[in-house]
This record gives sequence, structure tokens and C-alpha cells, in this order.
Amino acid sequence: MTDEISQSMKGKFLLAIPGLPDPNFSQTVTCMCEHNEFGALGFIVNKVHPLLTGRELFEDLEIQCDKSVDTLEIYLGGPVQPSGVFVLHGPPFEWSESLRVTDKLALSNSRDILEAIALQKGPDLFMILLGCAGWGPLQLDNELGDSAWLTCSLSEEIIFSTSTELKYEKAMMMI
Repeated sequence: MTDEISQSMKGKFLLAIPGLPDPNFSQTVTCMCEHNEFGALGFIVNKVHPLLTGRELFEDLEIQCDKSVDTLEIYLGGPVQPSGVFVLHGPPFEWSESLRVTDKLALSNSRDILEAIALQKGPDLFMILLGCAGWGPLQLDNELGDSAWLTCSLSEEIIFSTSTELKYEKAMMMI
């Protein structure tokens, strides 16, 4: 592989190849939010935290919340920085710390967006994730060169409107 990025994966899905033995990424759909010469950052969008509820998360963060968070699913975004709280979301994009991923999608990890979500004043489309998936410089490029991943266009419908158990299957149909 060369010393430069062949194609940025920012704004695309990274799909685990069928049969991938790594339990962190087996049958996962990862929304790629950044990919440059310094590395890559993505978030698994189809692994719900088995124990943590929205209410518990907001209470842990000492954020005032209403009843709407009782059924809010929290996702396992990846094995890196497991205590980090991130939000993938649609508009609006005016939060303290936001990274635009596409014209319709951003990543934020500031307290103001979490406080707004806790009181139903945040974006209409969002998912809260703990942790992320990260790659060092050229690491993802080398894995892509070794055919360790499948890729396809990102779909906001799959992220926000498809049931968790069907996201991988739907994304695989986009290849």
C-alpha cells in the first residue's frame, strides 16, 4: 500500500465481512465520520447496549431528563474510548462541538446536545453511542487493501429508521 489514502471513507458505511471472527466487529455496520492522513473514526450503528438505558445514562451524567428517555436505546459505538458519549444526528447542526459527516449527518459530543435530547429539544433524528471505532494513520487503508471490509454508501434511513437487527442485512444489499 502507498503512503497516502487511496479514497476517503468519510460519509460511507464500513461493513464487516461475513464470518469476521473479531467479536467487536462481527456483523457490524460502521458509519465512517472521518478518514484522513491521521487515521479514521467511525461508529457502529447496529449494536445496542444490552444494559444501559437512556435514563441511566442521563442520570450518570447528571443531566435533567423527562420520561421520553426511559425507552431510549444507547448504542455501543465501538471498543475505543468506551466511556465517551457521542451523538450521530441530523439537523440542526449548531451544537458546541459538531463534525459534519455529510450534508444530512453530523457527529457531536458536547453536553448541550445531550441536554437538549434529554428534554426532547434536540434533533429529530439522533442516536447516542458509547465508544467509537478508530484506526491509526493508514491502518484502515491497509485493511481495505487486504479486503478486510466491505464498503457502501451511507444511508440515513438505515442509521435512524431501520430496526437494529436489520441494519446489517439492509446495508449488505447496498453493495
